[in-house]
Amino acid sequence: MNKILQPNYLQKGDCVAIISTARKISLDEIKPAVELIESWGLKVYIGKTIGTEMHQFSGSLETRIEDFQTVLDDSTIKAIWCARGGYGTVQLIDKIDFSTFKKHPKWIVGYSDITVLHAHIHNFGIETLHATMPINIPTNSSATKESLKNALFGNQLYYEFPSHQMNMAGRANGLLIGGNLSVLYSLLGSISSIETSKKMLFIEDLDEYLYHIDRMMQNLKRNGYFKNVVGIIVGEMSKMNDNEIPYGKTAEEIILEMVKPYQIPVVFNTPFGHLDDNRTLILGRNIQLISDEKSVKITFDS
Repeated sequence: MNKILQPNYLQKGDCVAIISTARKISLDEIKPAVELIESWGLKVYIGKTIGTEMHQFSGSLETRIEDFQTVLDDSTIKAIWCARGGYGTVQLIDKIDFSTFKKHPKWIVGYSDITVLHAHIHNFGIETLHATMPINIPTNSSATKESLKNALFGNQLYYEFPSHQMNMAGRANGLLIGGNLSVLYSLLGSISSIETSKKMLFIEDLDEYLYHIDRMMQNLKRNGYFKNVVGIIVGEMSKMNDNEIPYGKTAEEIILEMVKPYQIPVVFNTPFGHLDDNRTLILGRNIQLISDEKSVKITFDS
């Protein structure tokens, strides 16, 4: 990969597009997000996929492709904020022309199913933002919203939080990559799969069976995903499910057992992913991770 490209930071008066590449969402549901970014001095473009539906999706595949391609190529739009996750982004990814975007990158913002975009675009060598989405704004913490604003406007990101009892202490530097574990697992073997060597891996997930967490981690391990990573940041593993006969381990225990042999820093219970306090991460940006018995510190290069 060549030098990582950083999209231009936003300035007051810039336009942010809100679209949905996956599940359907109404105009009413994005109003709090529209009000928020307008309060930051930004303009809002609302895509055709907002308020459109076909079954569970935000319109037909053709509608979603057209909407995303339109905002991707529009030079007046400086950031694309995906309205929600669910499922469906992978249906678009091979039908999108990224040639203009590669020459004139802009911020792609979202998490969960949007990991498809994060991974695919990382392979172009362009930064993206793993961050909250419009559907979540009414319940998000003020720190979540402030972290998104800071990332978009180019203010320094730095996080510090108490150490978790399962953490593996240490220091590491590397390009931050990753996102939703289930999506990363689903991309293995495709052109959107991420090369992890000498990088910092972040994972999180929601509403998965514990045995499936093990299945995904086993597959990533067998594909060499953890072999040369410099560190692992585990976000929220939310609302995990178990079978009638208990699996016997938590999601965190499954992950730790899998990655412990690599003797790298691993941190758990970090404020990223499917929770109200979902802080923004700049994927593709070099970070420093420091983990000791008292705290975890994450510093992003400016």
